[in-house]
Amino acid sequence: MAKTAKLLPAYLVVGADELKRKSAITRLKGYLDEGLAAFNLDEIAPTADTDPTSVISSLNTMPVGNSPRIVIIDPADKLPKPVSEALVAYLKDPNPACTLLLSATTLAKSTRLYKAVAKVGPKAVIDCTPATRRDLPGYVQKLARSHGLAIDQDAARALVDRVGESTTMLDTQLRTLSALKGGQGQVTLADVEASVARVAEVKPWEFLDRLSEKDVRRSLELFALLRGSSQVGLLTLVTIRVRELICARALDTRGEGEGVARALGKQDWQVRNYVRWARRFAPGELERDLTACASCERALKGSADSDSAFLSLIATICGA
Repeated sequence: MAKTAKLLPAYLVVGADELKRKSAITRLKGYLDEGLAAFNLDEIAPTADTDPTSVISSLNTMPVGNSPRIVIIDPADKLPKPVSEALVAYLKDPNPACTLLLSATTLAKSTRLYKAVAKVGPKAVIDCTPATRRDLPGYVQKLARSHGLAIDQDAARALVDRVGESTTMLDTQLRTLSALKGGQGQVTLADVEASVARVAEVKPWEFLDRLSEKDVRRSLELFALLRGSSQVGLLTLVTIRVRELICARALDTRGEGEGVARALGKQDWQVRNYVRWARRFAPGELERDLTACASCERALKGSADSDSAFLSLIATICGA
């Protein structure tokens, strides 16, 4: 939806990435003449009582002046069926002087409304599927540049760990960091740790990944945040990860590192770092760590000081 492009009669922005959807709406509003926006912009939040006739009437209204007329319906996935069907009929012969934008978190491609918008043009549907967790640090680095900032991979990953996967929240935190940096500069891991409060729940696999990297500092920090979890359950996950790394290293030694996902029954993206992590361990270390896991299990079941046993295991695995 480039500013110089001719607007289509309708767009559908669909996906769970709220920031992407909001950005698409903001770009579309940029086509309006600010002085005429009160006449040429209609934003509709549908309810069960939304009248199909009034919606179609708004779409068929001609704009005032040279500005286009824009009608935004958000959330479009909450449209009552009569309104949705009225829009399907409208899109067969839409008002060329008006642009309809439908914003939805989800809308199946099989629905009549989705198909009707898709027929408007190849660029009518704007995909707002969120980035996967593994791709979020790269997304954060790109987002940071829009705020005049540079952020390295470690700092971006820490921001995601602390804030979570909401792109709106990530953008808000980057705006705050930009203000602290005077609108430009490098954001470091220290900046994130000092300025960004943790609001996201720690996931066990974050701890496992840092442990696999032999990052003792981050492993200890995350373990402290996971203390409300079952330590026996967490140890089970650690033991499984050590075994998986042993498998990855064995395959890598035979020159078959690309077969890790198949051997472990996982998707490629789930194990993409396993070979790299396995290479961090010297010969015999992972087998020693597996023995340490067994010792930790016995300590957890027979000792009142379970924290000490787990901390000792973390130190052993990380080589601290």
